[in-house]
Amino acid sequence: MDTHIVSSFDSSEFTHLTRTLSKSTVIGLDAEWKPVRSQRSTFPTVTLLQLACQIGDDSAGWDESVVFLLDLSSLPLPSIWGLIKDVLVSPDILKLGFKFKQDLIYLSSTFRAQGGNPGFDQVEPYMDITNIYKFLQHKQGKKISKDTKSLSAICEEILGLHLSKELQCSDWSHRPLTEEQIRYAAKDAHCLLGIFKIFQAKVIKEGPLCNHVNEQHQSNVSLGLKGILEMPDCENKLVGRKFCNALDIVQATASSEECERIARGVEVIRKTKPMDESLWKIVRKYGEKLFLRVSDRNPKASRRKGKRRSSVAVCEEKQLENYGDWQGPPPWDISLGGDGCPKFLCDVMVEGLAKHLRCVGVDAAVPHSRKPEPRLSSHQSLEDGANRSSIQGEEGAFNPRCQAIETPVSDKESNI
Repeated sequence: MDTHIVSSFDSSEFTHLTRTLSKSTVIGLDAEWKPVRSQRSTFPTVTLLQLACQIGDDSAGWDESVVFLLDLSSLPLPSIWGLIKDVLVSPDILKLGFKFKQDLIYLSSTFRAQGGNPGFDQVEPYMDITNIYKFLQHKQGKKISKDTKSLSAICEEILGLHLSKELQCSDWSHRPLTEEQIRYAAKDAHCLLGIFKIFQAKVIKEGPLCNHVNEQHQSNVSLGLKGILEMPDCENKLVGRKFCNALDIVQATASSEECERIARGVEVIRKTKPMDESLWKIVRKYGEKLFLRVSDRNPKASRRKGKRRSSVAVCEEKQLENYGDWQGPPPWDISLGGDGCPKFLCDVMVEGLAKHLRCVGVDAAVPHSRKPEPRLSSHQSLEDGANRSSIQGEEGAFNPRCQAIETPVSDKESNI
């Protein structure tokens, strides 16, 4: 892969990035950030943005591409905000992503916090790799699973490419990035182009997508320049050429704010190369819009509601706290009459714990019955202690040498 790290606004890599974007028709998007281990009221800070740019027309292979890794911890965010925003909303560039909404939320938060700008709220036209995968599964006659596969699994199945995710949770804020991190980040974005290329070939092989497309756009040509600019979608390449031809006229006669606004709109569209006809038809039929709501700007509180505890549960919790406040030597200490070896009786709910205790040399047993009553478990504990000449108290009292570990089953256990 032809990979470039962009870490300076005045570097040759940044110039190469801007020139490549003007010729790109498909871009794979991905972002990396340092994982947050604790609960925080802010989003993670994105430190790396990957752009895998597809250069060429429909006949170009997907490997004719270049990957740019934008080091957001080094680049001045206010200076590149406009460039990235133009890419995300350009009608001439199809954006690809894998569950990119979360990336977009974090990316927008990073630019708002450090760049003093409104961030980003939409990506259009956009296609998610998960939907592309479901389409390919449907065409192959396979049952579409409700569970979403990982990007690594999709790459393995569609491309035969092993995509290791071991570095996904590495520290992406540390600089310089390791060679392994650079390769991982580049492959994560580059594989999106390969999956889309297979999808594109499948769609084109099936035949015409839209028979009424040309008629729709021929009617657009008769509109005025202002009317075309105000249309919700203006991705027709014929219209794009009309914009470019009219640019010089608009700029030469600009004598009002309205004309200047039109000129600026024409300049934005002129920066990118129009899509070829086949790609444009795919976007018209399968493209979507990724949009962030106002509620997406703030981290959502956990939806887990704490279980209401009954008075019995509170009482049991206090009793357990009292048992935990043990003072002095352990119950199995020789000075108290023990043999120095702890013994535990685990009920069936923690039978696995008994096995682990035995593995490390601790004497642990389970009840004779699969469903013993709590009182029977205590009796077995006492009897085991009596056979070993252990210290005993009254019937049902706590045996300090052979402890019964039980899980709460009913309210009656508050007396045990």
